[in-house]
Amino acid sequence: MGKKLIVITGPTAVGKTEACLHVARQFGIPVINADSRQLFRELKIGTAAPTEEQMAQVTHHFVGTLSIGDYYSASMYEQDVMALLTTLFRDSDYALLSGGSMMYIDAVCNGIDDIPTVDEATRTLLKRRLADEGLESLVEELHRLDPEHWAIVDRQNPRRVVHALEICLMTGKTYTSFRTATRKERPFTVVKIGLNCEREELYGRINHRVDAMMSAGLLDEVKCLLPYRHENALNTVGYKELFSYLDGQWSLDEAVERIKGNTRRYARKQLTWFKRDERMTWFHPDALQDMMNYIKHYE
Repeated sequence: MGKKLIVITGPTAVGKTEACLHVARQFGIPVINADSRQLFRELKIGTAAPTEEQMAQVTHHFVGTLSIGDYYSASMYEQDVMALLTTLFRDSDYALLSGGSMMYIDAVCNGIDDIPTVDEATRTLLKRRLADEGLESLVEELHRLDPEHWAIVDRQNPRRVVHALEICLMTGKTYTSFRTATRKERPFTVVKIGLNCEREELYGRINHRVDAMMSAGLLDEVKCLLPYRHENALNTVGYKELFSYLDGQWSLDEAVERIKGNTRRYARKQLTWFKRDERMTWFHPDALQDMMNYIKHYE
């Protein structure tokens, strides 16, 4: 039997953690985290990172391995996971990747364009320029340097705009010139499982998740992170809204309701992305036995 990478994904709060813990225990394999925010050790509650108890049950890779000031990218993640898989497949015919970060999952399953790693000087320069000049000025510069990418990039997303500009300025080439979208061959079979449920149930899960985070101390976690609020890792649902509460813009109740609404919006975005993938097979998060049968008999 060839090697199989099981990928369990789906919208936020749908129940990926419990499903992947079940699969990991059944196969006796670790979990490779594919949630880009759970890599940051300071963001435990707001990212619903695996608990110490869960991590004691099953080994997890790429959870809490970075600090919020650290630079990391989907291409770096691809390299790190591919190196780990080489080791894991020596001991098992199965490996398990689970999370909801679309670009990270695509990077491992399909490969990512070979875009240069941005050096520290360029990253610092653009970070300062974003703070001093604002996003609109950088968008105009990207329009001048790489009009093709300007036409398709999310111009409201500072991270996307800044990264494209970093590449343009560092290499003297357009960001577009590095984007080939060529799918890489992998030495394993990818078994893609998507978890989903009726919208009303998913929204109920999201609301319950947010309430549980608040009870677990999310506000205190956010207060500790106030000095770092401009780090990109904190441009994340749950943190942004509570920063606004601490700034006096909203009441706490309003901030919590906005977290729920923005989480629902993000879940819809995730589903739109994942449903374009014809290789995805969908299950209800509670259909664990059906999921296991599908994996075992996948050809």
